[in-house]
Amino acid sequence: MEKMISYEHHITRNRAVVKTRALDNRKPFWFVAMFGFAVLCLFVLASPVRAADRPDSFADLAERLSPAVVNISTSTVIKDDNGPSLPRFPEGSPFEDFFKEFEDRGQSRRAQSLGSGFIIDASGIVVTNNHVIENADKISVILANDEVFEAELIGRDQKTDIAVLKIDPGNSTLTAVSFGDSDKLRVGDWVMAIGNPFGLGGTVTAGIVSARGRDIGSGPYDDFIQTDASINRGNSGGPLFNLDGEVIGINTAIFSQTGGSVGIGFAISANLATQVVQQLQDFGRTRRGWLGVFIQEVTDDIAESLGLESANGALVASVTEDGPADQAGLQAGDVILKFDGKNVEKSRDLPRIVAETAVEKTVEVELVRNGKKLVRTVTLGELEQAENGGLLTSKTEPGSPETLEDIGLAVAPLDEAVAEQFDLEADENTVVVVDVAETGPAGQRGIQPGDIIRRINQAAVTSVKQLADKIREAKQSGRRGVLMLVESGGQTRFVQVSFESE
Repeated sequence: MEKMISYEHHITRNRAVVKTRALDNRKPFWFVAMFGFAVLCLFVLASPVRAADRPDSFADLAERLSPAVVNISTSTVIKDDNGPSLPRFPEGSPFEDFFKEFEDRGQSRRAQSLGSGFIIDASGIVVTNNHVIENADKISVILANDEVFEAELIGRDQKTDIAVLKIDPGNSTLTAVSFGDSDKLRVGDWVMAIGNPFGLGGTVTAGIVSARGRDIGSGPYDDFIQTDASINRGNSGGPLFNLDGEVIGINTAIFSQTGGSVGIGFAISANLATQVVQQLQDFGRTRRGWLGVFIQEVTDDIAESLGLESANGALVASVTEDGPADQAGLQAGDVILKFDGKNVEKSRDLPRIVAETAVEKTVEVELVRNGKKLVRTVTLGELEQAENGGLLTSKTEPGSPETLEDIGLAVAPLDEAVAEQFDLEADENTVVVVDVAETGPAGQRGIQPGDIIRRINQAAVTSVKQLADKIREAKQSGRRGVLMLVESGGQTRFVQVSFESE
C-alpha cells in the first residue's frame, strides 16, 4: 500500500511538474505574439495611410454637397447662311414681308447646350467654365430640386476657362460650397465629382488624384489636377471635391478618343481658380500681374552655355521697353530662378506665378547673369492694360555677306538693299541672316534667312566682323558652340548652335 501511495504521489507530482513546465515553455510564445501584435498596432497607427482613410461610402458627402451643384443650360441663335435662297419680290409687294419672315426663320436656329456649375455664395454666385456659357444668348441655372433661374454673366476669363454667374434666388434658400487648398492634394487622395453628364443631372462619381500640375496646352496658366473619377460631356464646370467637402478643382476637360470617359479627366486647381473668381466678382474681369518679358525654356545645351548647374528657370529672350522688368534692370539672357520667393523650376511656371501676384506689388526677382546670381526689385504692372496697349508684341527694330562655315550660315549688315529683300527696316549696325545651310548646325536649329542675330554669348551683336570674331573665340577656347539671340518675325528666342552638325 505504501508503495502504491508513493507511486501515485510520484505520478501526481510528475504531472504537476510536466504541467508547470508546459506552461513555462509557452511563455516565450505568448510574449512574442503579444509583442508583435503591439508593434503591428503601432505601425498601423503611425502609418500615414490607414484603412480608415478609405471611405466606406460617399453617400453622406454626396447628400450634403449635391444641393450646391447646378446644371447650366444655355441657348444660342445660330445663323445659317448656307440655306436655300428664296425668290425676291419688288419692294412693296404683298409677298415681300411673308417670304422675308419665312427666310429669317429658315436661316437661323437656336442651339442649346448643357454643362455644370456650383454655388459659392448663398446670395446666388455660381462658378462654371467659360466654354459652357461662351456665346450664349440666354443662360439658365437649374438647381438640384429642379428650380430654374435666369442667370446674369458677371465676368469670364478665357485664359483659365472660368466664368462667374449671378442668379436672384428670391425666397429660395441656396446651399453654397467653398474652395479648399489644392496645394495640399497628394497623388492618390480620394476625390468626388458631381455634375450633369450628358444632361442626366445630379451624377456622382469618385476616384483618386492621378497627377498634379498637368500642362495640357489649353492656356498659359495650365495647372490641372488629373483624376480617374469619371468625367464626361456635361461635367464641364462642375466641382471636384475632397473628402472634407471642399472644392479643390473645377472639372474642365477629358482625354478621350471616343468622347466618353476613359479615366483621364482634368480639373482647374482651386488655388488658381480662387483668385480668378474673386477678380471676376470684384471687377468683372481679371487683373493679373505683368512683368514685361518674353521667355523661353532653359535646355541642357543652353544651361551648359550659360554655366548653370541645372536646366532650371526661365530664360529672358527679350524685355519690353519701359515695362516693369526693363525699369528694374532685367536684360535678355538673364535666367530667372525665383520670383517673389517662389521657385521657377520651368519657364511655364513664371507666367502663372506672375499672374497670381497682385498688380503694383513690389517683389524680388532672383536671377543669374553671366554666371553671377543677382537680385532685382520689380514693381508689377497689369497684364490686361499691357495687352490693350499692344505691348505684348516684341517691337525690336529690324542688314558685304560673310559665310560663317563653323555654324552653317551667311550674314550681312542690314543695309537698304538687304532690308528691302527681307522687308525689314535698314540699320547698318544690325546683322541679318541671308543664307542658311539646311543640314548645317544653324539650319537644324530653325534659323532662316531674314532672321536677325541680336546677341551672341550674351554680348550685343553690332557688326558682321564682331559676330565672326565671337564665333572664332568660342571655338578656340574649346567651347562646343555658341548661344545666339535670334529675332524672327518680331519675336526673339535664344538658340544654342553647335559647331558640328548634330
